[in-house]
Amino acid sequence: MSEKERALTAALSQIERSYGKGAIMKLGEAAAQRNIDVIPTGSLTL
Repeated sequence: MSEKERALTAALSQIERSYGKGAIMKLGEAAAQRNIDVIPTGSLTL
């Protein structure tokens, strides 16, 4: 593992510790599925 990869891994792990898992997402990585409550209004302007 190169110096840059080790630095990137350390930075990502520190960000995850500070802000929680999912704070950083890599391009192409499977998105975390989250169930979010919604209220359908039928209005496009909202």
